[in-house]
Amino acid sequence: MIPYPARLLDITIRNATILSDWKSAIVVPIYKGGVRSLVTHYRPVSLTSVVCQQMEHVIAGYLRQVCDTSKWLDEG
Repeated sequence: MIPYPARLLDITIRNATILSDWKSAIVVPIYKGGVRSLVTHYRPVSLTSVVCQQMEHVIAGYLRQVCDTSKWLDEG
């Protein structure tokens, strides 16, 4: 299963394009507590494509690895 998402990510990066489904999200209000009639007692949660979430996870992991090995974020 991994080769297909990897190929999709490769094509996306090479073409410098993002699929339109990856650019949209459904925003759902989640109740936090308190008075239900106040907007401030809700927080927004974005529901995005699962494939997009996986791609973001892969890219974030790669960036973390690059930063760790290159010591870009070390203080001093």
